Parts: sequence; C-alpha cells; structure tokens
Amino acid sequence: MTLQNRIPFELSKTESFFEKLGEWIGDVFYDRLPEAGFELRDEQIYMAFQLEKAFKEKTVMFAEAGVGTGKTIVYLLYAICYARYTNQPAIIACADETLIEQLVKKEGDIAKIEKALSLHIDVRLAKSRDQYLCLNKLDKLITSSDEEAFHIIHDRLPEFIHGSQSLQTFEKYGDRKDYPELTDEQWAKIGWDSLEDCFTCENRHRCGQTLHRDWYRHSKDLIICSHDFYMEHIWTKESRKREGQLPLLPEHSCVVFDEGHLLEFASQKALTYRFSERILEILLTKLMANDVRENTLYTIEDLLIQNEQFFYELKQSAYFNEGSDKLTIEKNAAVIANGKQLHSLINTLEEELVFESEMYTINEYELKIVEEYLEQISYSLSLFLKELTGITWLEDYEGERTLVIMPRLVQEIMKEEVFSIRKPYIFSSATLSENKSFDYIAHSLGIEHYLSCQVASPFDYEENMMIKMPAFAHGALSEKCLYTLEQIRRTDGRALVLFSTPTELTAFKLFCQEKELSFPIYYEGDAEISTLVSQFQNEVDSVLCSLHLWEGLDIPGQSLENVIIFSLPFPPNDPVFTAKRNAVSNPFFEVDLPYMLLRLRQGIGRLIRTHEDKGIVHILINKEEDRQVIEAVLSILPVKISTEQREWNR
Repeated sequence: MTLQNRIPFELSKTESFFEKLGEWIGDVFYDRLPEAGFELRDEQIYMAFQLEKAFKEKTVMFAEAGVGTGKTIVYLLYAICYARYTNQPAIIACADETLIEQLVKKEGDIAKIEKALSLHIDVRLAKSRDQYLCLNKLDKLITSSDEEAFHIIHDRLPEFIHGSQSLQTFEKYGDRKDYPELTDEQWAKIGWDSLEDCFTCENRHRCGQTLHRDWYRHSKDLIICSHDFYMEHIWTKESRKREGQLPLLPEHSCVVFDEGHLLEFASQKALTYRFSERILEILLTKLMANDVRENTLYTIEDLLIQNEQFFYELKQSAYFNEGSDKLTIEKNAAVIANGKQLHSLINTLEEELVFESEMYTINEYELKIVEEYLEQISYSLSLFLKELTGITWLEDYEGERTLVIMPRLVQEIMKEEVFSIRKPYIFSSATLSENKSFDYIAHSLGIEHYLSCQVASPFDYEENMMIKMPAFAHGALSEKCLYTLEQIRRTDGRALVLFSTPTELTAFKLFCQEKELSFPIYYEGDAEISTLVSQFQNEVDSVLCSLHLWEGLDIPGQSLENVIIFSLPFPPNDPVFTAKRNAVSNPFFEVDLPYMLLRLRQGIGRLIRTHEDKGIVHILINKEEDRQVIEAVLSILPVKISTEQREWNR
C-alpha cells in the first residue's frame, strides 16, 4: 500500500503535509464527525489545532483538557496520520495495564473513528510481561495442583507448543485477557514473573509472550502499551541489543502519554533494581551442574548460605504499611553487616568465574547470563548499602522475598534518554498543571522546552451532577459499607465504587456477600479487569468495585449514574511516599494533599462523560477530618455542596 493511499487525505508532492492535515482535521471536526452523530465541541477543535504545533515542531506538548473534551479522539487522529506520514507506528502509552484495553474495546474511540471516517486502523497491544502465560510455571503447576482451571488451560494450548506441529502462522495465545475467568490470585500462579529465566528457557520460541512481541512490532498505525512498559523499553533497549535481542518496542514516530501526570512514577519503576532471594539460588544451582573448580563450588555454597541469611535479616527488620505491599526496611547493624558479607562473596564469585571462563568448562552463553545477573545484583546491593538518595523496600509474596531499590529523582536520566530525542511527545490529561502552571511536571521529568494548552470541560456540571459528602466516625467501616450499599440500591446498580486500599474493598465485598441483591457486583481481582469493565458497561444494572480505575475509565450512558468514593484517596505510608515526604519541608501540604486532590478530581471525572449523562458523586469522609482538608476538597469540586450536607466538624 502506498503512502498516498494510507494517509486519509489527498497529498501531492508539492503540498505541505501539515497544511493538508490541518484542512483535513477541520473537515473532520466541523463536518464529518457531526454528520456521524458526534457532538461539535469548540474545546475539542481548539485542542486539535494546538496539537498540530507539537507535531510540526517535534516537541513536547502538555495538553490539559477537561472531562468531555474528547481529547482521546484528537490525539488518535494526529497519531494515526503522523504514523502513516513517517511510516513508523505511533505509541499510545496509557497509565497502566488496566487501561490499555479501554482504547480497543468495541465501544471505544478507535472503533468509533473507524466507523465514522471509514478508516481501517492497524492497532496492536504491547502488554507487560506479567500479562502473559508462563509455560514453565503452568507445566510445574499441573503436576502438583488439582485445580481444574489450570488443567483446562493446559489442554487448550495450541498444538505447536507440544512439538507435534510447527508454527505456520501467528497464533495469539497466553494473554491474560484470554483467561478472564481466573482471579488475579490464580493468574499469579501461571503468569510470568521476574524470577523466570527467559534467556535459557527451552520454550522461549513457542512462548505466547515472544510471539506477541513479534506481532505487535509490525503495527502500521498504533501500538498501545502502559507507561511502565514504555519506560522499560527505554531503559532496556541498549542491554537487549547487547544480548542479541530486539528492543521491546520498534522505532516509532511519536508518543502520547495518556494520563501523563503519572509518568514520573512509571519512570522510577522502570529504573528500579529488583533482587529476589530466589534468583541467586536459581543461577548458582545451574552453575553447580557444570564442571566447575572446587574453589568455585565452595564460594557458591557460602554465597547460598549468606544469601538466605541476608534475606532473613531483611525480613526481621521490615515492617508492614497499611494499604501497601511494600515493607519498610530498617537498616540496622545486622542487615548492613550481612549485606556487606553477601556483596563481598558475590565479588569473589565474579573473580572465580573469570578463571572458569578461561577453562571453557561452562557453556559460554550460560556463563554470560550468570555474569550479567551477578553484576546487576552486586550493583543493586551496593546501592542498598550506601546512604543513597534512593528508595528501598522489601516485598514478600507467598514466601518469595524481593529487595527493591528505586531512584528518588529521574529528571536527568529522562532528559538524556527520552526528551533529548526530537519527536512529538504529547501529554494528555485533565490534571497536568498545578495552579495553571506546567513547570512542576516539566521539571520532574527533565523537560526544558515545551508547548502547552488548557481546555475546560464543556459540561454543565451544575445541571447534571450532584455531590454529597456524608461524614462517618473514624473507623466506622460497617456504617460506610451500609451507606454505600443503600446508595447502590437506590439506583438499582449503575454504580462505580472507588477504594483507596485493598482492605476497604475486601471489607465491602464481605459485607455484601450475605445480602440479597437484584444486580451483580463485580470486584477488581475476581477476573481479568477489561472483562469486568465490559460486563459493567454492557449490563446496565450492575456495579463495579475498583482500586485502580480512578483514571481513564470511560463509561458513558446509564451504566454509570453513581460514583461512590469510599474514602479520601491519600497516598499510603509506604517507602515511596515516605521518601517524597522526607524530601520536602511541609510533607502533608506538599505531598499528601496534592496527591489526594489530584486523584479525587480524577475519580469525580468518571461520572459525566457526555452532555446527556447525569448522576451523583458520594465522597465519604471522616467527621473528624481537618478543616483545611475539607476546604481544599471543596475548592476542587465542580459543583457546590449544599449546606445541609455539611456533616463534618460540627
């Protein structure tokens, strides 16, 4: 297919692409979309012509657009046209894995554009590794588990996996979405995790993850991924090339960061070092199977013992934080001493392996893998043992302990690795600025030069939205559950309930179990998330309870007439936010309150998605809440709370 045929407008060799693009964009928003039943929105058209500058100048654009602007359709049209013009796909990076399916659902904006403009859009999803089935984990599980679900999955695997036939054409399998009936807990037993050694895996070339990688790299228009995955691509592309692998994402023309205010945390996560107790055991056990020297064997044995001792001391020194799976580590004398001893033994083994490599008794490729892992572990340990400015914590999932080291600041690395490259980077969100300035987000990401635009929501909130703020005594969980259920019953379902902690969600789930209900309630974690969202959208009288869908969820119409915010979404007291608090002079007003208000604005924004939508937002608060917090909440609400609803601090 020629370039001329792919661009959705006529373009001669003497004409400017951007001039013709501008004409086509005007025609689309003023004529073609309204003819197809879309609302004509001045705010959307203004944003569209602002975006053109970023693509023309190949620079960063902060596009803050209120709920209902139709910003997704704007950036999709530009991304598609620019991808076809440059012959490289555009990357659309969503806030997290729960949202990337939203764009390609049958009720989504891409499907609407295709139908309205008679376009065929080649869009493919690039999911994180933990969204794929691990054949090794599944094989081990079915030999030890009687759970029927896992045996059914194994029996339904494509024939070529078992070696009975070759792979003739691409066959997608192994995506988390392919197994919607599994709970998140079940999926964790068979989904990929960081302890799997993909480099030496015998199933590597039959793996669903590998096959998906090859498939999405050939997209002509759009590749949709999460912020986390995009940043992982940035930080690993050079090391993957050194290892003879392709980068996670292909060369691309532009990047759109949807809900771009969340990119800083994804950048930190991508730069994070993870050192699990089990990884050394796996590596060294494989190494011992080779014909290694006696000195090397003794070092390996000492290292395995010391590794176990170090993680024991970590566990003893760590403590739990409510609402977080990150355990805070107290770096006491025992932890530091054992960490130093482990670090010393790793360095000794690295020296021993230099001699082993000269003797050629170990497979060269396998030795290279072990050396790279040891180098990374040694470096991450050295960071942990220093009084560095990073953030550290311990994770303990079913006895699998992992030490995590995250950088506190990422702006210098982002400046060099991402934003030094001239290409359009579009940040899209309803909440990008702080006091109408984009300097804070620009500084935190190392962005020196940028364009920006701000567009207000076109909706009449006073007419279509009511906000209630009932107050409850501190710790009155049952009363909050009862109130929530009563409000859901009043609208016969049609509600989204947003929780700040897993404890809250679990408490509400248990509260509802014994109740007779005329509508289904779907809980995040009970099945694959995009399947739950689809059921919620298509079953009008239903309820969705979620921890993560504060941003990005787009459910217009009668399916969502009630948003219940179970508590003010303050950040947890985990190591990440503790580090942020320690870096400022007034932690509550510089970290906790801004985070809560931004997340609250996002949660409220789930209710009204079109001019026809109406409904109620319930924000459940503590009666003893600080007056300054209440005033701050009231200041960001799109409608006023009536006097009789002010039940707090009387």
